[in-house]
Amino acid sequence: MAKLSGNERAIVVTALRHAAPYVRMYKNKTFVLKAGGEAFASEAATRSLIEQIAIFNQVGFRVVLVHGGGPQSTELAQQLGQAPQFVDGRRVTDQAALDVATMVLNGQINTRIVATCRAFGVPSIGISGADGSLIQAVKRPPVKSAAGDTVDYGFVGDIRGVDVSVLETQLANGFVPIVSSLSADDEGTLLNINADTVAAAIACELRAEKLILATGAPGIMESLDDPRSLISYIDRAGLDRLRRDGRLSEGMLPKVSAIESALAGGVPRVHVISYAVPDSLLLEVFTNEGTGTLVVDSIEELSPQEQGT
Repeated sequence: MAKLSGNERAIVVTALRHAAPYVRMYKNKTFVLKAGGEAFASEAATRSLIEQIAIFNQVGFRVVLVHGGGPQSTELAQQLGQAPQFVDGRRVTDQAALDVATMVLNGQINTRIVATCRAFGVPSIGISGADGSLIQAVKRPPVKSAAGDTVDYGFVGDIRGVDVSVLETQLANGFVPIVSSLSADDEGTLLNINADTVAAAIACELRAEKLILATGAPGIMESLDDPRSLISYIDRAGLDRLRRDGRLSEGMLPKVSAIESALAGGVPRVHVISYAVPDSLLLEVFTNEGTGTLVVDSIEELSPQEQGT
């Protein structure tokens, strides 16, 4: 082991002292982390995220990782000559698209994440929403789009119930559950469910301390195309204002719905961060400044430190 200089030792000690209050605060608490498929687009990106989860696991935080696979599903569909279709930021899933989602979510991404966890000594188990009746779902009926058209999303599920007993058993035994968002109805029909929605529902049922959404964006922005307009903290009323003013991108709309659902269901803190920012997960949890956007039910719930005052 290489020797540290005096300055390096001082940096390490300072970092440990700074982290200690957060370790005490969150030890044995549950975090639900949702990461989109972009976060697993490369081996380096996957390892970076899992390394941060490993640190959480080692200091006693209980972590559930819910993952998507949108980019990978789109890429495979195109290779197979299919044209992915989206309405209001949500994927339309016909039988061919469902087959692709099954191969990507359960057959590719979930297994690779579990393998990477092994490399960092993280005990993990890969499951889907169908395992242990974790997510009970029904096929979504045709609905009206934002444009007023009737849309049949195909084999897309709406959640009607969540049974987190399978997750609680895994967490109690020190495992990190790796959850794909596929589930099934009572007749055994596979259904594709938005991963943000799944993560929010699980966070509510587990009474999670935090729901963390790791996205390609730096967080929630005041102006769609200006990264400098990153909002450090916001509440549900602020989200509603952004929606009414048309300041949320189409891809952000399902995330905002999930955020609102989590807050309404009793999750006290929701964080929107970028998986691409180095150590963003650690910085968001172990510092008051964070790297992305903190969302709460009401601004009045924020501490002066969280507000930067």
